[in-house]
Amino acid sequence: MELTDEDVREILELIDKSDFDYFEIDYRGLRLTVSKTPLAAPAPPASPAAAPQPEPAPGKRPRRATPDGLIAIPAPMVGTFYPAPSPGAEPFVGPGDRVEPDTTVGLIEVMKVFTAVAAGVTGIVEEALAGEAEGVEYGAPLFLVRPDAP
Repeated sequence: MELTDEDVREILELIDKSDFDYFEIDYRGLRLTVSKTPLAAPAPPASPAAAPQPEPAPGKRPRRATPDGLIAIPAPMVGTFYPAPSPGAEPFVGPGDRVEPDTTVGLIEVMKVFTAVAAGVTGIVEEALAGEAEGVEYGAPLFLVRPDAP
C-alpha cells in the first residue's frame, strides 16, 4: 500500500484538528514531519535568587538560581527533552542564537507524543541547560536567555 497525496492531506487535516504540536511519521521511506506554530511557554515563576531549591529526584539535574539579567525558559511539562528535531540533527537553538516568543527551542516527549517548546521571550540564548534525551520536570529551566531591553 502506497501513501497517496490524499492520504497526506488527510493526515495534515487530522493533525491540524488535534492538540499535537509536533508530529512525525516515517512510512516506507517517506518521512512526514509537521510542526504547528507553538504557543508561548509559560512565564517562569518569579522568585528571589536566594530562595532554597527543592532536592532533585534521583537522576535529575539539580536546579540552580537564575543569574541576574537572564530569564530561564522553563519546561512546560514533565517528560524527555530533545534539543533537535531528530537524532543527529542540528539543535533548534544554541548559545548566541536569537529567539522570539514563538521560536521552537526543543521538544518534550511524553508517551511517544512530542510537544514543541516555545521560547516565550525575545533575546539571545546564553546557555543550554538540558541535554539530549534528558528527563525534565515541570518548570525546570531548559535555557537561559538574555532578554532584549524594554
